[in-house]
Amino acid sequence: MADYRLTVDTGGTFSDFVYVNDETREVAIAKVPSTPDDPSRAILAGVELLIATGVAPKDIKYFCHGTTVSTNALLEGKGVRCGLLVTKGFRGIYEVAEQSRPHGPAIFDILYDRPAKLVPPSRTGEVSERVAFDGQVLLPLDEDALRKTVRELREEDVQAVAVCLLFSFLAPRHERRVREIINEEIPGCNVSLSSEIVPQIREYYRLSTTIINAYLSPILARYIENLDDRLNQAGVTTPQKYIMQSNGGMSTFSATAKKAVATVLSGPAGGIMASLQACGATGFKNLVTFDMGGTSCDVALIKDGEPSVSNRGKVEGRDVALPMIDINTVSAGGGTLARVDRFGELTVGPQSAGAVPGPACYMRGGDQPTITDCNLVLGNLGEDNFLAGRMKLDRALARAAVENAVARPLGMEIEAAAEGVVRIINVKMQEAIKAISTMRGHDLRDFMLLAFGGAGPLHACAIAKELGMAGVIVPLYPGVYSAMGLVMSDVKHDYIRSRMTNLANADEAAINAVFAELEAEARADLRDESFPEDRVFIEYALDMRYAGQGYEMTLPCSAPLRAGDLKTLRRAFDEEHKKTFGHTAPDEPVEIVSWRLRGVGRVPPVDLPTFKPTGEKLEAALRETRPVRFDGASVSCPVYQREHLDVGVTFHGPAVVDQLDCTTVIPPGGKVRVDEYRNLIIGAA
Repeated sequence: MADYRLTVDTGGTFSDFVYVNDETREVAIAKVPSTPDDPSRAILAGVELLIATGVAPKDIKYFCHGTTVSTNALLEGKGVRCGLLVTKGFRGIYEVAEQSRPHGPAIFDILYDRPAKLVPPSRTGEVSERVAFDGQVLLPLDEDALRKTVRELREEDVQAVAVCLLFSFLAPRHERRVREIINEEIPGCNVSLSSEIVPQIREYYRLSTTIINAYLSPILARYIENLDDRLNQAGVTTPQKYIMQSNGGMSTFSATAKKAVATVLSGPAGGIMASLQACGATGFKNLVTFDMGGTSCDVALIKDGEPSVSNRGKVEGRDVALPMIDINTVSAGGGTLARVDRFGELTVGPQSAGAVPGPACYMRGGDQPTITDCNLVLGNLGEDNFLAGRMKLDRALARAAVENAVARPLGMEIEAAAEGVVRIINVKMQEAIKAISTMRGHDLRDFMLLAFGGAGPLHACAIAKELGMAGVIVPLYPGVYSAMGLVMSDVKHDYIRSRMTNLANADEAAINAVFAELEAEARADLRDESFPEDRVFIEYALDMRYAGQGYEMTLPCSAPLRAGDLKTLRRAFDEEHKKTFGHTAPDEPVEIVSWRLRGVGRVPPVDLPTFKPTGEKLEAALRETRPVRFDGASVSCPVYQREHLDVGVTFHGPAVVDQLDCTTVIPPGGKVRVDEYRNLIIGAA
């Protein structure tokens, strides 16, 4: 039997599976209803679907999982009870944060309220010790006082403790000793050290990231242990079991359990990795990715074939100082609820019907209207072909939900009310796209909208038209696209070391020495994960700034540096600063703030197959004709079955394209062609 790769992306409504036969390169997909109470149950159901086709469990040699466990725990405030230990005299760092409110739009929001602290002052303890800015110990660790403080935390019944001492990224021995004492005083307590999670300058961001890790790690560790046990019991015993990280790379089960904060964007990252391959396949290098699922919508920007990556970001207002793909998430999905509030205004979201009970049309007890219900009322979805006919939808229940909650309170027709709900959610998603594009100086006329997720292609054409974008791309398997990206990802580990160094006083040998330390660590970690040397690749970068600036720019570089490379780096920094901020200061001193290194363990690539025309006519793909509402009027609309659309076929909207994992709606005037990868390339109407 051939070896198989199995990947799964768990969402709020469905869990998406991709199965790849390593011998034939054949791809199969599946969607299973999510089980929010225990996501591993849905995962086992997807594994059993593959085994039911005759594949032996031992032949599943590769498993990768995009998980929302950490994300949901953070968003819903369901992490563990944490304590915090900081250097004496600095317990206010977490409370003060950046300032009274963050930078950006929040400054002008009169209703802004900071997120609740994950660790209150009552569970924050001070540690008597002090390390100077250069790593020298000014005050030794007072172990007796520390034990007393830790015992007080034990009385608070903490399950995890975050430790963030001043300048521990330069001298971590105090933090390591603190962990030893915590383990002695509170056996079994999870301990997160800032010197291991994010050993870099700026204490608030280091502290915030470490707290989030402590808050989430016990939950993710238990989930991974449970999932691993269930997979082993099912016979899937391969050591190649991975979790997707926020940086677009995978990490092993064991490594992920220790660094849960690195998975807060695990699910959406998979779709971005698949989108990078779409750049090469379609020839379009400028894309906005549009991933609309059951509960949320995630958008990201790819410019010249490269995704926008940030070394620091926010998740639900909380700062995370780790490399992550720059993804903007809004509460907009197929399960998003619509209602008329007590002031008589139509409100859409952020609440969601989720997997249970789900939209009213799912016939699982839901009676509130969702975006899916509205799309069914408008004719965008059909009753009999959802999930290729494996799941029936009830249009009468959808109409009743829209009528009772929206149409009747507003005195509108049911179809008009449903159309209004869809327009509101579309505007919400347009604003998310603008935030990562036009608000950062990008011209959307130069970008295609790559639509995926179970609901993305339903809304993509209308959104692209409103934003004036170049067009829309719908990949072959849009409903499981994030799971597809997991097949295409490598293992990636990020390392950082902060050392404030004036570039003019530095020498290549000293810089190379720091890189050498990080590289040795990266190669050792990847070697432990069974990657041979010829599958290990190292990427280097430096965080640099003009002396006195409060922010840095990350410049990629090669290592080891040779004589004269520092002058080249200086010129490159000036040029990049000019390009980014519109000005430069070539006479000002430049500092290196941090060394960055990424260790990459390459997995065998999976190339998407190309297809040749079979000569099948467009008429062969026509499944039915049904009325679909566009801009206030119903139009008789052909419905095509995606699997029967031949390579090279072209047609115009209005039209609907149905397939197992999603539905695509093409408005009147839209021009569609099927390329050799069987992508739908949709020109602007």
